[in-house]
Amino acid sequence: MAEIKGFFIPLHGFMDSSEMKRPILIAFALCLLCIGCRNQKDNGDLLHREFYQTVWERFDFVSNNIEIKEPTTFNLGMRISFTDEYSYEYISLVFTVFTSDNTPYRSKGYKFRLKDNQGNWNSELVNGCYTFELPINKALQLTESGTYRFQIEQTMPVTPIVGVKELTLFDNK
Repeated sequence: MAEIKGFFIPLHGFMDSSEMKRPILIAFALCLLCIGCRNQKDNGDLLHREFYQTVWERFDFVSNNIEIKEPTTFNLGMRISFTDEYSYEYISLVFTVFTSDNTPYRSKGYKFRLKDNQGNWNSELVNGCYTFELPINKALQLTESGTYRFQIEQTMPVTPIVGVKELTLFDNK
């Protein structure tokens, strides 16, 4: 059998292993950066949380800081998904907007009915979850520039609540 020589360039002695790692790590980081930028499109999501083991503790606030540069009006909605483990007919929440100095700017409590009087979900089961799109504030006006914190807390009488899969606050532009 004929031996093929010179087909592969031996790297031993050609480049030190630490010299090889740096270009590979830089190339890998650039690939991740490009993939991350490509997936970050403006879809209107203002905050998102997937709940670990579908458990939402009472004082586990879901929040995100939003930078406002010019007067803005939001048409806010919330998408929330539940598993069959969620045993209540409704969910009780408080949505609060804080100014940059942590002062509450707007706050409102909500109680959304999720099941009918017989305990049947008011949504179809899709991919193991019952998902609801609920209105939060159709005309939230923020007139001053700055950083605002949007926060959602669950205010159910029993804690923790089990069966909450994920929550997203979004702007219906």
